[in-house]
Amino acid sequence: MDHCSECGFTYDLTEYPAAAQTISAGVADFVEILRSDANLRNRPSPDVWSPLEYACHVRDVLLVQRERVLLARRTETPVCVPMGRDERAEHEGYNDQEPESVARQLVDSADLFCNVLNRLAEADWQRTLIYSYPEPETKSLQWVAVHTVHEVHHHLLDVRRQLA
Repeated sequence: MDHCSECGFTYDLTEYPAAAQTISAGVADFVEILRSDANLRNRPSPDVWSPLEYACHVRDVLLVQRERVLLARRTETPVCVPMGRDERAEHEGYNDQEPESVARQLVDSADLFCNVLNRLAEADWQRTLIYSYPEPETKSLQWVAVHTVHEVHHHLLDVRRQLA
């Protein structure tokens, strides 16, 4: 995918150097929402997550992506195991978590992931892994960074639509 028709995000791999900064800015927007008076636990329909659940998902995406980047730095073209996004929401009780705790965890997970990105040497960005969704495909760490920017952007838009 090079363009997400739902959120308008375009994958531009030349933007990888700015990924950490862009992710941090998006997380700051999430934190502001989590600390607002909004109804964060409301699901607009049974199959659509609440703003709090989206925030928990983004937190976990950042942690999973961090581990994937670290794995790609020490292993030749590793295969990524799917994160089990829907199962996590249920297993971790996303909608039962405290918004202030999730806000803090989001900042921490962004800091951890961005630290790993900021420590990559130019040659590291070319390292690859096998990304399993939707079909197994070899992706560079540049792509992983830009894809993570898309995750933050897309789910922030999901939350803003719900709260509008």
